[in-house]
Amino acid sequence: MTIAGEPAQIRWLPPGLRPPGGMTSRQELVFLLVGAAALFGGYDTNVFSFTVPQIQVSLHIPEDKVGLTVSIFRLAAIAALLLAWTADIVGRRRLLLFTIVGQAVATLWTGFTQDYVQFVWAQTITRVFGYAEEMLCYVVVAEEIAAVARGWANGTLAAMYYAGGGVAAVVFAGITYLPYGWRAMYVIGSIPLFLVAYLRRYLPETQRFEVRDKEVHRLRSRIAGAIDMLRKLLHEHPRRVATILIAIAAYGFAIWPAAVLGQKYLQDTLHFTPGQTTMLILPGGLVAVAFNILAGRLSDKIGRRAVIFAALAIATASFAAFYSGIAWKYVAYMWVPGFFGFLCADSLFAGLSAEIFPTAYRATVSGLRYLVSILCGAASLALEGPLYDLFHAHGPALIVLLATMPIAMIALLRLPEPAGRTLEEIASQPDKR
Repeated sequence: MTIAGEPAQIRWLPPGLRPPGGMTSRQELVFLLVGAAALFGGYDTNVFSFTVPQIQVSLHIPEDKVGLTVSIFRLAAIAALLLAWTADIVGRRRLLLFTIVGQAVATLWTGFTQDYVQFVWAQTITRVFGYAEEMLCYVVVAEEIAAVARGWANGTLAAMYYAGGGVAAVVFAGITYLPYGWRAMYVIGSIPLFLVAYLRRYLPETQRFEVRDKEVHRLRSRIAGAIDMLRKLLHEHPRRVATILIAIAAYGFAIWPAAVLGQKYLQDTLHFTPGQTTMLILPGGLVAVAFNILAGRLSDKIGRRAVIFAALAIATASFAAFYSGIAWKYVAYMWVPGFFGFLCADSLFAGLSAEIFPTAYRATVSGLRYLVSILCGAASLALEGPLYDLFHAHGPALIVLLATMPIAMIALLRLPEPAGRTLEEIASQPDKR
């Protein structure tokens, strides 16, 4: 067995994509255990995006209710936030063990649902655990990875999440041959989640939480503790909290409908078959994932804000072209830079929200960030239905919803720059300038 402080070999990545400054064996173990859950969680979340046309037929979902269905799923973020908040009280490890088991069970249940109501309930519960899991993964990465490599870690973690979407794309290509079609995809996705849950026994608690846990008294109740934590956070860092949430709200409202409905648009509007959809999504997604890891490394050198700003601009321009309906034979390929911009901004925003607050509030802020992003995306997806009825097409509706992105870009520039600085140094920076 390796020693915690021993340098890790990181043979699972090519040299150009490895973290600057390397990792210890402990850091590698922690990263792989949270990254594996991100990988298979990404598979589960993306199954619906690929199989929307098939699920619509099976469960009789009207065309103008697709966005609303996804927005219902996203209300799970409220319960997920309450769940994630307890990580600042009971610890990261214990809650991560709980969320991965819950996600596995709910994913398996989804494959056996018989009607629309059962399906919505199963997927909503899946996302309660999945969203809480994703929030905590970024907290663990922020607390365990060295300052010089946190940008790389955020980018790589997001890459692993969306690599799960690539696995879903491969399985989707053969959906006509799978017994029970889309249902089989959910059953397949639950199996590795149970395996990760078993392996999570070896996940250690983060060192920063262990230190903090010895320095403070246990709060008498988890709910009271979460409320007290939120009150203190808003008292000590009001401007920082408001700015990050404004940026996330505008970003989530603009990006989520474009990101979620891409595979459906390819099949229904651009007339791609399941196989053709996979042939675009898989290699295009791999290119985006590789560039996302490199963008994470770049953010460690030139700063998070600059890279996120560029990613937001790329995502907006590319998705606008993708959904424009222009008669250009390569228009479908604009999904690739659009997905890259979305992936890069999403991962670095998640890491940024964990980096710029003290350890005591990190899970709480990550939860708030996730809740705001998800709920604003839910509102936007719900609005997509009426816009579809107005324009009689998904493309124009999705382009209109991209209009809030400049607000996110302006708010981003008002946040502290965490690249290359210790978490303690960032936390000690005054909230008001």
